Amino acid sequence: MALLQLESISRSFGSLKVTDGLTLAVAPGEALGIIGPNGAGKTTLMNLIAGDLPVDAGTIRFDGRDITQLPAPQRCRAGIARSYQIPQPFVGLTVLENVLVGAVFGAGHGERAARGLALRALERSGLASKANRLAGSLPLLDRKRLELARALATEPKLLLLDEIAGGLTEHEVHELLDTIRAIRAERVTIVWIEHIVHALLAIVDRLVALDFGLMITQGEPHAVMADPAVREIYMGIDVE
Repeated sequence: MALLQLESISRSFGSLKVTDGLTLAVAPGEALGIIGPNGAGKTTLMNLIAGDLPVDAGTIRFDGRDITQLPAPQRCRAGIARSYQIPQPFVGLTVLENVLVGAVFGAGHGERAARGLALRALERSGLASKANRLAGSLPLLDRKRLELARALATEPKLLLLDEIAGGLTEHEVHELLDTIRAIRAERVTIVWIEHIVHALLAIVDRLVALDFGLMITQGEPHAVMADPAVREIYMGIDVE
């Protein structure tokens, strides 16, 4: 049974349809990559899954439950966590305090359990040595790691990654990939949208290509990247 099932979901902003009758299933433990040009509807799709936006039509099922009308905080407690394209730390709090926010308010744990979860999330994301630093002092890679840690502290079954590699140097991307591989090894299901295609190809089991809210194709990642329609969308982008 699929962990996440999208059934003919649509979302429009005025006359602009950004998600158009999309049907998609994600299996437990799968890592799914989503690609597409700017305006393809990728971040909107992430917002629809997380509950940050309501669907206009269609059904979203998670872990066997219809969550179409469930608000974002309840989806988080059900096991859906996300990172944001632009890191959004509480800059005046320490790294540990930021992650405690996820464990307490995201997962609903008491102080003792939350602290244990937060410390474990910092270890998993590579930030344990910086637990007492102010989040506002972190460089970009560590802010990205903090996004991961705060999401992991909610004990997600499904982790949504929104261009988490964006803005990083090539060396930093490889460091981040090592962290994501370790999370994958723990059987956390991942849906990841990303413009840095080689990062996706290093991690995901399956790739979906979107354009103007429609799915163009899906399948084995390298086969998707070889599809003529996908190559046309990514004309001029080096995917090797």
